[in-house]
Amino acid sequence: MVAHAADDAVIQSKSESLLDIYQQALAHDPTLASALSANQAAQEIIEQGKALYRPTVNFNADANAVQSDIRYINSSRAPGKSNYENYKYGIDARQPIYRKQNLIQIAQATTQVSQADKQLHLSQQTLILRTTQAYFDVLIAQDKIDLIEAQKTAISSQLEQAKANFEVGTVTITDVNEAQARYDLTVAQEIAAVNEYQIAKHALQAMTGQFPSKLATVKADIKTNNLVQSMDSWLEVAAQNNLNIQIQQDTAKFSEQEIERSKAEHLPTLDAVASYTDSYANGSASAFSTGNELKTGVIGLQLQIPLYQGGATSSRVRQAALNKQKAQDDVEIARRQTELDTQRAYLNLSTTIAQVKALDQALVSSQSQLDSTKLGYEVGVRTSVDVLNAQQQLFSAKRDLLQARYNYLVNIIRLKAASGVVAEADLLDINQQLVLSNVR
Repeated sequence: MVAHAADDAVIQSKSESLLDIYQQALAHDPTLASALSANQAAQEIIEQGKALYRPTVNFNADANAVQSDIRYINSSRAPGKSNYENYKYGIDARQPIYRKQNLIQIAQATTQVSQADKQLHLSQQTLILRTTQAYFDVLIAQDKIDLIEAQKTAISSQLEQAKANFEVGTVTITDVNEAQARYDLTVAQEIAAVNEYQIAKHALQAMTGQFPSKLATVKADIKTNNLVQSMDSWLEVAAQNNLNIQIQQDTAKFSEQEIERSKAEHLPTLDAVASYTDSYANGSASAFSTGNELKTGVIGLQLQIPLYQGGATSSRVRQAALNKQKAQDDVEIARRQTELDTQRAYLNLSTTIAQVKALDQALVSSQSQLDSTKLGYEVGVRTSVDVLNAQQQLFSAKRDLLQARYNYLVNIIRLKAASGVVAEADLLDINQQLVLSNVR
């Protein structure tokens, strides 16, 4: 037991991967939760549509106390007063037999639910992209801090060396001032980088509900894959699968159905009706009348033919036709926006693939340049400013390479999201590019 207690005192856990963060977002992201609630609410539209062709039954009852004072004109009958009560209850039922507008509303309910399902799926796809972007925003912010700290250490060493050389008279005060200025600038950059890092972590927390600890980093030997499919192929995929287009198409379909529903308001309706009433009065307004009880049962058909509603029905038909045209225009807007988003994502991914390869080579070249510059400084053919510039170039190359690697992975998700085919399996692929280290 003592051994186990000692082991538990130092708990080891793996750093959180992109998939881990996504699972947290699935459970806690308020945007997705809102979309899920909206979808569940939309499912009730189906039941509401079916109810339009189901019977309606109502029960009613009333009780009244009546006082009457009656006088007869041109009659020898004496006036009289009476007090009595009326009691009545009944039940009535109505079953639609033919109401075309109700049938169309049922079809509209199906269209609305289909649209709601697509909107929920779109929210799930968007969450994948948002999580990926936020995850790598945190990583690049952390990397910037690490690079700036390494750069500050290098500049600090250069500053100390410049001060020592100045004291022995081998360099001028300019070298010291240049190194000091670079150091102060790096300190300022570090403050900004720490702030950026905190903002990125809070943005991730807004989706997951948890403040991220240690995130898995990207492998140093990540390999980029060239795009196999052409841009035209991706555009075809997007045209068939993009959910924004499909949602607008459902809106257009609903608008067409609304035209038919509005036109159906001109048509007659036929209902089956039935009622039963039981009324009782223990007196009447006539002083010479006794109470009575009346039971009535009715069953039949009710036909209603609309003749004129002040032009409202015709106006609704025209309004629905204009809304249909707007919906068709919105479909075209969604289609063009999808094409633009897909083209942009495709070109950005192509660019980042080329950038990663170019920056890999640039990093090697920058390291060689720094080594050569340091050697030249030692033999007196290079100045400390040259060394500082070479160091700056090396750290910039490291930062740009890391950013390009992250952009490469994010742009893979962005291209698939624009095409409407992004899924959790894509996060699994990216997870293979991460280093899941242990955290104490």
